[in-house]
Amino acid sequence: MLCGRGVRRIRRNPAYLVDVTVQPVLFLVMFVYLFGGAIAGDRGTYLRDLVPGLMVPTAVLASIAVGAGLSTDVTTGVFDRFRSMPIPRSAPLTGAVLADVVRYLIAFVVLLTAGVLMGFRVRTGPLEVLAAAGLLVLAGLCFCWVSVYIGMVARRAASVQGVAVAVFMPFVFGSNVFVAGDTMPGWLRSWSAINPVSLLADVERGLLNGGTGPLAAALAWLAGVGLVFFPLAMRAYRRRSGVRGGSG
Repeated sequence: MLCGRGVRRIRRNPAYLVDVTVQPVLFLVMFVYLFGGAIAGDRGTYLRDLVPGLMVPTAVLASIAVGAGLSTDVTTGVFDRFRSMPIPRSAPLTGAVLADVVRYLIAFVVLLTAGVLMGFRVRTGPLEVLAAAGLLVLAGLCFCWVSVYIGMVARRAASVQGVAVAVFMPFVFGSNVFVAGDTMPGWLRSWSAINPVSLLADVERGLLNGGTGPLAAALAWLAGVGLVFFPLAMRAYRRRSGVRGGSG
């Protein structure tokens, strides 16, 4: 029911989709046409690497919305109404997270469509495309627990987005999504090489362009993020929303 609430919210207010539709397309157009020739020598080569790579930071940044939304629900009293309803106490959180899956899939379709219109071509088959979409959703679901944690510990809902962006920016722009890691200074090159966004971007490139990527390392990072932040987010959620253990 509450997952449906999140989906209906998207339908009633398309502004909830700006970060998974307008924003990634703007990034794609801006970097390809403004910087593509300078970075990669020609725009076609840069487009081939950027389209699958950009899917990862799009999912990471899109995950901020769930933390901001939950924080708003808590501060505006929506959770008080939920507590009076015959639903599991974790349902508002679970519903918000599951509704975000729709946003991640929309981001994948929008980015891939925009890339194709600009000249990108998938060089693999349907199964690889589905796997790329699944990896994008998995990345979003893992990083959303960071966002939920921030949303639950931030004192004001208005500050959630700023804090989350500050946390995620070193991962997004310290990666090989926009520029090759070997062009970076030594310390930044080392970070880019182990950065989960870089690893996931390389896997997405392999799935859509052909070849292989560091799948095991990428999945290990996602597992680590989930194992650390899921319990932290749940504990903060229970404390902030007034939910006590044992009822869901």
